[in-house]
Amino acid sequence: MTAGGVALAAVVAGAGIWVSQADDEGSQSVTDSGMPSAHGGAGAAAAPGAEAANSGPLSELDKTFLVKVRQAGLWEIPAGRMAQTQASSEAIKRAGTHLLDGHSKLDQLVREDAKALSSSIPDEASAEQQAWVRQLKAADGEKFDQLFVDLLRASHGKIFITIGEVRAATKNHLVRRLAQVTNDTVMDHMTVLEDTGLVTDAVLDDVGASVPK
Repeated sequence: MTAGGVALAAVVAGAGIWVSQADDEGSQSVTDSGMPSAHGGAGAAAAPGAEAANSGPLSELDKTFLVKVRQAGLWEIPAGRMAQTQASSEAIKRAGTHLLDGHSKLDQLVREDAKALSSSIPDEASAEQQAWVRQLKAADGEKFDQLFVDLLRASHGKIFITIGEVRAATKNHLVRRLAQVTNDTVMDHMTVLEDTGLVTDAVLDDVGASVPK
């Protein structure tokens, strides 16, 4: 082989090594929803327990946040389903679809994180949230539309406040990531609810009254 041929072979071999390294570095484990898994991929260097142990301290506010995110899905997913059959407005049905999609993905992530962090989360919505679901079940048409927007916009506005507190102060990177995903989901849901044109000043005043002074 000539000197030029040896040099070319070396370049090709080096390029192959670089591509292999890039593929390894660019790979990331994701859930079916497209969000990073709380536990990493099968080839991750650390086991789930090790990652949770290295994710930072878990505060009481962090634990409360995990509970709130879980409970939100437990009542808002049924609410989103009801919107498909009981609403009179296409805008309400669209908002319900966003609730179904957003909270299904978010619920998967919070369950993964809670398991990794050995933090207890509930299997049912709060008593107040269950009462909201019963109210929605009893409503239909335009009455359902307004009740749906009143309940969902108020609850999203209030959890939005909690998200800010958690995202600003948490020292746990799993909780920080969950807060970011929750923030994006809640922003989307508030927007589609506002797009219905049914959000009232009374609802916004109620949310405003819960903002820490």
